[in-house]
Amino acid sequence: VVFMLVQPLFGALADRVGRKPMLLLFGIGGAIVSVPVFSALESVRTPAAAFAIVLVPLLLLAAYTSISALVKAELFPAHIRALGVAFPYAIGNAAFGGTAEYVALSLKGWHIESAFYWYVSAMLALTSVCFWLLPETRATSLIVED
Repeated sequence: VVFMLVQPLFGALADRVGRKPMLLLFGIGGAIVSVPVFSALESVRTPAAAFAIVLVPLLLLAAYTSISALVKAELFPAHIRALGVAFPYAIGNAAFGGTAEYVALSLKGWHIESAFYWYVSAMLALTSVCFWLLPETRATSLIVED
């Protein structure tokens, strides 16, 4: 419920500070907190503590989810928007989302489960580099053609 309720707040913040800073907040913030959050969850003892710990990455994720559809629409003109959004999304999900379980289970099989935390952090750092290379879509929106 908290995650749902912060979506409009983060969207409004993106209107003020820009889309790119919000994407970077998600990527860099996520890269920084992944290892500590996963590590803390290993030893959490109460539901309230688990909730508080999980809320940290969820709030960072809200910086992305609140604007992701808008950013994708602003990046591509209408006549190629579906392809421009769907093709990279499919490739990214297949390459990284589709292999996450394999990576996690392989690391667990090698008795180094916590290395997965670093894998998640590295993927978010890589995402941050990609976000850094994006134009600020608030200023360069291609929606105006619609």
